[in-house]
Amino acid sequence: MGCIFVEFVVNGCALRALINMRLIQRFIFKLQRSLILNVNPSSFLFICIFQVNVPKTRRTYCKKCKKHQPHKVTQYKKGKDSLYAQGKRRYDRKQSGYGGQTKPIFRKKAKTTKKIVLRLECVEPNCRSKRMLAIKRCKHFELGGDKKRKGQVIQF
Repeated sequence: MGCIFVEFVVNGCALRALINMRLIQRFIFKLQRSLILNVNPSSFLFICIFQVNVPKTRRTYCKKCKKHQPHKVTQYKKGKDSLYAQGKRRYDRKQSGYGGQTKPIFRKKAKTTKKIVLRLECVEPNCRSKRMLAIKRCKHFELGGDKKRKGQVIQF
């Protein structure tokens, strides 16, 4: 698993950090050893945000079956660009020969996240119809991860 955005409270002081899951134990150990913060791990209150966990199956309406059916959920991925699309053919023709780069290359990227698109496939053997469902932007997306339990202690 990658990084998570963590907000923790140490002796009434709120701190925010982007922490790798494997390094959390070492991070707490270093905080205990530091001269500035003299804390124990029980005083930490972890609040994970920007993390979306979606189940692998979902009961939702199927247009082909005309009723609610279980659907298999996967994450949509963009297909490979065709070499024969009109824009690509025009671009390659313009780029060929002398003269260097002919069109501007986009470099001013502003967004840090992507919009997640779910691909829902009906599990009915005779149907197998597919549809897309867009969800909001999120930093970390997980498909079929462990559910959060109320009052559960974080294990290292």
